[in-house]
Amino acid sequence: MVVDYIRRILIVSLLALCVSLLFWSGSAAHAEESGISTWVFPADGYITDHYGTRGGNHKGMDIGGEHGSPVYSVDEGVVSKSYYSSSYGHVVFVKHPNGYETVYGHLHERAVSEGQAVGKGEKIGEMGNTGRSTGTHLHFEVHNGEWTEHKDHAIDPYLVFGEGETGQTVFAKEHDPYQVREVALKINEAQQPSFLTSGIKVPNENELHVVAKGETLWGISQVYGVSTSQLMKQNGLGDSTIISGQQLIIPSGKKSVHLVKPGETLFGIARLYNVSVDDLLVWNEVQKDDPIIPAQELIVNKD
Repeated sequence: MVVDYIRRILIVSLLALCVSLLFWSGSAAHAEESGISTWVFPADGYITDHYGTRGGNHKGMDIGGEHGSPVYSVDEGVVSKSYYSSSYGHVVFVKHPNGYETVYGHLHERAVSEGQAVGKGEKIGEMGNTGRSTGTHLHFEVHNGEWTEHKDHAIDPYLVFGEGETGQTVFAKEHDPYQVREVALKINEAQQPSFLTSGIKVPNENELHVVAKGETLWGISQVYGVSTSQLMKQNGLGDSTIISGQQLIIPSGKKSVHLVKPGETLFGIARLYNVSVDDLLVWNEVQKDDPIIPAQELIVNKD
């Protein structure tokens, strides 16, 4: 009898596995067939929310990142809408040749206009905090068909780019946005730049950070609460390219950005940085009753 019971469990498990494999192979085949398997991710940052949350009403994914950082079109297409909405804020819609439509909301600025043709990976705007938003992020939607008011054709972006987790770092212009990347540079011994030497001189009160494999300038800026432009200026960088083992001088001064942790409140964060709640509200363009969410970026110092 026990053997019989175990046999039944094994059969049910195998059937479940087969159904799962059929579902995922079907999804992969659909992605390949529809052309979405070559799409690129729209922004650098980290995942702050998923499709289907908020009682099933959240029909996209949210990517937190640096205010004003570029947002890209996932594929070639034509801009079907580019306007300011009370909910989406500055928003861009792009219709793609395969019939899909993508939406990019809460932008700081729009870089394209309605009817304009855009290429894959072309900048269409900048990440912002406009509309019904509680922090700098991109709200990104995918529709298998035309966007409708009730978002009848919305699909989970994870079906296109693979599943991610809250707080996970993502990279723009990649089809696999979660991969760990390292810039491979061949540097001759004679041409080795000074930033890789052990005798680097660090100005008083500044910190020194040694770049680990897979780190990005943006990610390091979030750890220390400084902007990427500050890091580039302090270290004489012409762009955001960094490599493993590189030594970066972290500018001194008060931390200017705080990433919200689970359970934190505006009052607690204000006390932590010795500022007022009113200052936080003004600096971050939020209302007192607006919720704050884990991984949300808050400006905590305007000096």
